[in-house]
Amino acid sequence: MREVDADRAEVEVWQLSGRSVVVLDGGRVTIGKAEENGISIDGDPTVSRLHAVLEHFDAGWCVSDLGSSNGTFVNGERTWTAQRLRHGDEVRVGHTRLLFRHGADVGVSHTAVTEGPPALTPRERDVLLALCRPLLDRDLFTEPATVRQIAGELVVSEAAVKQHLANLYEKFDVSGTAQHRRSRLANEALRRAAVTLNDLRVE
Repeated sequence: MREVDADRAEVEVWQLSGRSVVVLDGGRVTIGKAEENGISIDGDPTVSRLHAVLEHFDAGWCVSDLGSSNGTFVNGERTWTAQRLRHGDEVRVGHTRLLFRHGADVGVSHTAVTEGPPALTPRERDVLLALCRPLLDRDLFTEPATVRQIAGELVVSEAAVKQHLANLYEKFDVSGTAQHRRSRLANEALRRAAVTLNDLRVE
């Protein structure tokens, strides 16, 4: 995976129709389904015409909701005020996900410049696919699968799933609360191409 220039910020826009990359030029970029937005999202009826805004400050980039109907989420949590973004964070507007990248943040953590995914066992990959599969659902507030859901899909015990997830958290260097870890693990799996949207569509 290519590196991001130190002075460049961009977002990967993930929709069911595919992925695009938008470079953040200037200090203010609006997001919404109206064509006039810097990041115009078509084909997602849950995105407002003027949904959110990305703004650049001396200390970094922030995202703010602009009174949208369905809210703006950062790493799975709804944001009510300006939220600082860091390299690898996921912003969700409606059904659309935007992965934020900023080269200035890359040097802060050695893991941020990792080339591609870590080595996975076949069962760990199965767990990752089950974890990420709900992200393709058309529900408004879709989150990664729970331990119980993964166990049910793979017909294994919840204890086995927890052990595989613990291994995956370590391999992807993911920390935080249980819910945050699942969201960040799914985010990292997609960002580092451990699984792809096409993988998730395959039954």
